[in-house]
Amino acid sequence: MPPFGSLRPKLLVVGLAPGMHGANRTGRPFTGDHAGVLLYGTLHKFGFANQPGSADTRDGLRLIGCRVTNAVKCLPPQNKPRPDEVRRCNHYLAEEIALARPRAILALGAIAHRAVLMAFGLAPGALRFVHGAVHELPGVSSGALLFDSYHCSRYNTQTKRLTASAFEAVVRDIVLFLRGCR
Repeated sequence: MPPFGSLRPKLLVVGLAPGMHGANRTGRPFTGDHAGVLLYGTLHKFGFANQPGSADTRDGLRLIGCRVTNAVKCLPPQNKPRPDEVRRCNHYLAEEIALARPRAILALGAIAHRAVLMAFGLAPGALRFVHGAVHELPGVSSGALLFDSYHCSRYNTQTKRLTASAFEAVVRDIVLFLRGCR
């Protein structure tokens, strides 16, 4: 699954894998599934998207200074990426980060967090995933920061593990960082 958005973004959002009923069906990350409702709505609220939602690739959605990708590029069994799939796809993520050179990376969930660490050549436990955490990537000269959030999946939002306000708080921190206020 190819990424979506700006070629040289300030913000790179890293999800898990194409969703069965969303991205795998539509061909665009977080398009046509429940997770995309919160993600694209929040990106719009903070100026990273021209509209608040996306149900179809022909809906006119454009990302502004933002790119969305996944740690795993194809639909995994049971809709959950296995560690070996993350490893096999990681060179794609590493290349994408190197080309895009984002100032902020938003990892949606612990799997995406570990995939970003791997892409930077860091051990999986080098930086602990915690919702709302901000990490300097050691040994990385890019100055990019890694921001952690629970994944905006239906499960996480319906169980209130992730609320809209908690997700917006993470994106607000990213905006403050990008504006030099952090």
